[in-house]
Amino acid sequence: MTKPVFSAGNRWNAGCCKRLLSALVAVFISALPLAAEEIPAQTPASKEQVEKLLSRRAEHFKGVESLRDRRTAFRSFMESLPEPTRIQIRHVDADGVEAELMWPARLHHPIGRRAILFIHGGGFYSGSIRTHSLLAGSLAKAASSDVLLIEYRRTPEYSYPAQVNDALSAYRYLLEEGYSNGNIIILGDGAGGNLALEAVLRQMRSRQPLPAAVVALSPITDLSASGASVAANGENDPVLDKHVLEALRKAYLGNGSATDPDISPLYADLSGFPPLLLQVGSGETLLDDTLRFADKASKAGVDVTAEVWPGMPHQWQLFPSLLEDADKAGQKIAEFAIAHFADPPAVGP
Repeated sequence: MTKPVFSAGNRWNAGCCKRLLSALVAVFISALPLAAEEIPAQTPASKEQVEKLLSRRAEHFKGVESLRDRRTAFRSFMESLPEPTRIQIRHVDADGVEAELMWPARLHHPIGRRAILFIHGGGFYSGSIRTHSLLAGSLAKAASSDVLLIEYRRTPEYSYPAQVNDALSAYRYLLEEGYSNGNIIILGDGAGGNLALEAVLRQMRSRQPLPAAVVALSPITDLSASGASVAANGENDPVLDKHVLEALRKAYLGNGSATDPDISPLYADLSGFPPLLLQVGSGETLLDDTLRFADKASKAGVDVTAEVWPGMPHQWQLFPSLLEDADKAGQKIAEFAIAHFADPPAVGP
């Protein structure tokens, strides 16, 4: 792993490092094709909401050390939150992958027309249908779309490439069920973002139909953890610090190479990749994973929208109705999906 540029023994301290990284991020994103509306500064109300949520989360993670314990803590935390409302749910077998198909509980919702394939995050070892159902249900309503939320195999019980195989099987299941590829958006957060990107890259290599677009929320794009933000933000990220990142990458990699493009999409050829929306919090360990991937995709001619959200922690989008910025981020995701569906909904949500 690359050693941090700034250490306690250097003339630069951590505060200087973070300020420099923030300045570099500002310059970097100014060169990217960001969303038409710039993400505004975090409001005091938003900051208070985030602090309250993180405090609540910390209660569930007290004394947690192993990845297995973190899995249990994350599930416990998310189960303490409300379940989605005003949606219909059907349990399905997506070519061997357990999944739930969700759609808005509306009399005339056209089920089977358009879909979002949702690949949940959780470091490859954690997360589930339950932990991500609130966001999935919210997106189904906001995008007037079916959402297929999958329960892919996780580490350590199953090693790479089981996770990517499951993600790709779920996408091909939607095609087999009659969804047009032009009406499918693939979405993932964190590790799920990695799997979403890798599944599409596999489709590209096999010259098979690609989804209309991809949404990756704070994706893990570089398993070598070489990004500058791993050093600058990795000690203070309250959700995914560099020590947890190190543990999960070791568990996922096994004997694989961290710079293998089949594992770390940052090292892949992105020419021909579908339109892409990226969202990341400004203080995340994975900030650089997102920005470097956006830069590489843009240089490869990909239609990229990259959003850096001030003050947002990793996975903030999972908490619609609890965080005002989760609601805003979810709306941007829904608008992006609607704009890229070949058959967009006739009437907005």
